Amino acid sequence: MAVKKKQISDLDIVDQLKDSHGKILKEIGKVIIGQNEVVDQLMISLLARGHCLLIGVPGLAKTLLISTVARVLNLKFNRIQFTPDLMPSDITGTELIEDDLSTGKKAFKFVKGPVFANIVLADEINRTSPKTQAALLQAMQEHEVTAAGETYNLEEPFFVLATQNPIEQEGTYPLPEAQLDRFMFNLWVDYPSSEEESQIVKSTTSAYDPELKVVLDKAEIIKMQDLVRRVPVADNVVDFAVKLVSLTRPVDKKAPKFIGNKL
Repeated sequence: MAVKKKQISDLDIVDQLKDSHGKILKEIGKVIIGQNEVVDQLMISLLARGHCLLIGVPGLAKTLLISTVARVLNLKFNRIQFTPDLMPSDITGTELIEDDLSTGKKAFKFVKGPVFANIVLADEINRTSPKTQAALLQAMQEHEVTAAGETYNLEEPFFVLATQNPIEQEGTYPLPEAQLDRFMFNLWVDYPSSEEESQIVKSTTSAYDPELKVVLDKAEIIKMQDLVRRVPVADNVVDFAVKLVSLTRPVDKKAPKFIGNKL
């Protein structure tokens, strides 16, 4: 007789998420001191299938935070260092001519780029040209990459985390509006407090090597993402959100005067 698998209810998933949230903060706290609000917003964006842009001056552990999140969630992680000479194919992948030893003929083979991962870190994204930045547009929106007429699906979950130096830093490019639109959250990573900075100095100058435990895997994350999509939203909440967005448009007659002012 076949044994029926126990169906997991939405309430069970909610309980698991609540329990996992505390464990994730605990594990990340072994490496990252403070920044709990940023971690919470990263998790919200991941569960909502969004992407995050982290802005802050160099040296605030933005890259370390993202790689730590990937380790705790047991996700494939790739880092792309954005530089002025980076090309779109360096992100998406490229076609190479390969010899077929069995037939002696040459054939094209697509070599996947670093965008083929679960968590992609676009490090210092504003240090490369808008043309190269645009290589992420399709991947972030449709979760797929088109190269040489072929379309390749990206493995779920797919989460892009980009870091950006403030625009007053030398050697940076402003992000195009189309690129900014792909990010759900624009997170400002600020300096730690004096107490936190003292802890950071002590931990980074010692032989302490934290051992991180995996809290969630791919299947569990996808299950939680699906649950978020099933959460009912009251009509008045939807109406308020639509009204709020409409008031940010200069063409709306009810928009405040300052909305139409040129910056």
